[in-house]
Amino acid sequence: MKSVEPEVYLVARPEFDYDEVARYLAEVGGESWLERLDRGDLDAELNDPENLAEFAGRLCYRSWEPGLNPNVTRVRTDQAAYLENILRSLHGSVLEHVSFSFVLHNVSRVLTHELARHRPGVAISQESLRYVRLQEIPFWFPEWARADAELMKRATAVLDQLEEFQGWMTGHFGLDDEGVPFKEKKHKTSFMRRFAPEGVGTGLVWTANVRTIRHVIEARTAAGAEEEIRLVFGKVAELMRKEAPSLFGDYTVEDGAWVPQWRKV
Repeated sequence: MKSVEPEVYLVARPEFDYDEVARYLAEVGGESWLERLDRGDLDAELNDPENLAEFAGRLCYRSWEPGLNPNVTRVRTDQAAYLENILRSLHGSVLEHVSFSFVLHNVSRVLTHELARHRPGVAISQESLRYVRLQEIPFWFPEWARADAELMKRATAVLDQLEEFQGWMTGHFGLDDEGVPFKEKKHKTSFMRRFAPEGVGTGLVWTANVRTIRHVIEARTAAGAEEEIRLVFGKVAELMRKEAPSLFGDYTVEDGAWVPQWRKV
C-alpha cells in the first residue's frame, strides 16, 4: 500500500489569436478594443481566458465601441467591471468558450464516480485499469483517519493483503512471462482490477468550460459534499482564482466551501 495525496495540475488553458481577432474587427469595426492592448488594459499573455470571455460577450451585442450598434450608446472599458456584469446578468453562455484542462492525480474512484455526474461542458480521459496493471495500491487517508491508530493498522493490513493478491495473480497467470500476448494481459488485468478497492488512487484528465467549473466548485466544495472531492475542488478553485480572477473573484470561502456571489451563471 502506498499512501498518496490527491493533486491537481492545470495543464491547458485558452490561447487567444489576436491576429485573427484583428482581422475580424477590421471587418465589423471596433479596432479600438484591440488598441487597449497597447495601453496594457488587455494582456495577451496572462489574460487570454478573460479576453476571450469579453470578446464573446461583446460580439453578442456588437459593443466594441459606441456607434456600432445604435442601441448601444455607452460601453464599459474596464474589463473587470465588464466581466462582473456578465456574471451579474447571468450571461453564462459566453463562459462556455473558455475551457481549462486539469490532471487530477491520485484521486480515488469514489471521486471519479461522483465527478461523472457533471457531464455538460466536460471531457474526461481516465486511466484504464483494464490496461494498467496494479503493482501497488495507492490510497489516500484523510487526516482524521490517520489520527486513528487502530483504524490505520486494520486498514493498511487489508490494503497490504489486496496488494499482495495483485502480485500473486500476476505470477499465477504468468503475465510477465515471455511471449504472453497483450490481449491475454488485458483480459487478466481486467479481472484483477475487481480486487482493487474503490478508494484506489487513479488519474484522469478533466476538461471543462468556465460555466461548468464554477458550478462544480460550488457544488463539490459545499459542506455536505464528500470530503475528498471537497479537497480536490478547493485546489481547483484556488488555481482558477489565480488564473482568471475576473471570472472567479466573486467567491467567498466559508469553512472550505466556495460560495459565489453570482450563482447559476
